[in-house]
Amino acid sequence: MSKLVLIRHGESTANQQHVFTGWNDVSLTEQGKQDAQAAGERLRQLDLSFTAAHTSYLKRAIQSENIVLDSIDQLWIPQYKTWRLNERHYGALRGRKKPVVREEVGDEQFMQWRRSFTAVPPRLAEVTPKRRYARMGIQEPRAESLQMAYDRLLPYWQDQLAPRLLQNENQLIVAHGSSLRALIKYLEHLSDVAIDGVEVPNAQPIIYTLDNQLQILDKQILR
Repeated sequence: MSKLVLIRHGESTANQQHVFTGWNDVSLTEQGKQDAQAAGERLRQLDLSFTAAHTSYLKRAIQSENIVLDSIDQLWIPQYKTWRLNERHYGALRGRKKPVVREEVGDEQFMQWRRSFTAVPPRLAEVTPKRRYARMGIQEPRAESLQMAYDRLLPYWQDQLAPRLLQNENQLIVAHGSSLRALIKYLEHLSDVAIDGVEVPNAQPIIYTLDNQLQILDKQILR
């Protein structure tokens, strides 16, 4: 058996301001740092040891992971960063306030963009290359559906996460609401419709106990 722990980052400045974020790189608020600290303290009570931690290329997740690892006294373990764990790219919505967009397009379209597995937000006309992605030959998307985020995430699961878990090595992932929803869909075999209703709150550890075929034996949420 192995344990897989998923944690969404603490409150970010975009969460605080109710802004679409996606691949925009925003920091944690002071509350967000406290959120991550509290998540680590709850996790510490379980006395779990991890062989590796995984996060995105975005600092709100990186900062949260460092705080959590410090809280459980495991900052020394290997930490892996990957663009495949980035938040879903919200395209032309990023940087816009959610209540304003909702007022403009109506509840149905707004929720389609936010929660549907297949709906793609309005695309950016172009993207400016960023060094963190260009050095690997990665083209930043103009927009992504959750399905597109799911498809880019799965290779990382198959190549980096599943092999470690199959060796009974506990793994920690600190990432984002949408990338974690995509992984939860895969792990729990949820339908395209069922995933619409799944919400991943900030800084509430989700702990999966997996068997030797990576099927779920138990799921626990530390609130």
